[in-house]
Amino acid sequence: MHAVTPHPATEAVLQARGLIKEFRGYTAVGGVDLDVRRGEIHALIGPNGAGKTTVFNLMTRFMKATAGQILFDGVDITKERPAEVARRGMVRSFQISAVFASLTVKENLMIALQRVCVSPVAFWRGRGALGDTTDRIAQLLEQVDLLGFSDIRAGDLSYGRKRALELATTLAAEPKVMLLDEPTQGLGHEDVDRVTDLIKRAAIGRTVVMVEHNMKIVARIADRISVLRRGEIIAEGTYDEVSRDPQVIESYLGVRRRRVQ
Repeated sequence: MHAVTPHPATEAVLQARGLIKEFRGYTAVGGVDLDVRRGEIHALIGPNGAGKTTVFNLMTRFMKATAGQILFDGVDITKERPAEVARRGMVRSFQISAVFASLTVKENLMIALQRVCVSPVAFWRGRGALGDTTDRIAQLLEQVDLLGFSDIRAGDLSYGRKRALELATTLAAEPKVMLLDEPTQGLGHEDVDRVTDLIKRAAIGRTVVMVEHNMKIVARIADRISVLRRGEIIAEGTYDEVSRDPQVIESYLGVRRRRVQ
């Protein structure tokens, strides 16, 4: 295994130190150290069963770590709940599109905008608490190319546009860090290109962590890549750097002389 040298803490907005996750004797994640630099798109990749989704779930606090530490903006969030982490500015998406199908695109965004008003003692507030959301909703729709879909039921959108709406609801929370779990899964070729462009646009001024299996997308938009195998990081760097790493090539292809495609 290559030694992975963490970047200086001053550059990192999200960090993992010695992260371990065990399931009844099986070690899914074994001592991961990870630094996500502020303002970059950081991809977690690896073959099936590598532990990338587990790491993702641990860092977003949707799963409790067996051992280790997670830092967000220098604050230890290892024991915080997902909602507390979200209020700090770290917001995640899921593999399956999670929109309210019976509501319009605009209504989905109005619900998402409630996040900035709620607190642990006030889950929901009336529309008046939000003020006039017209301009903000228009901005979000423009960011994800849904300006002409405001009054359409979310359930009537194509799958690709549902993913775009989900990205808009994530942006509505004004996140410092967005964590995207396989954002292009299940998309056709045209939708993959569209959603990839939207992610790159949404990442301006933000930090993005994404689990992604499509290497063409990773090569196109990721600033930094961490490659996992059997719950450990075996390589880290730019796409050109990791795609030439012998351990990465062997993990993906089972051979030592070919480059990851």
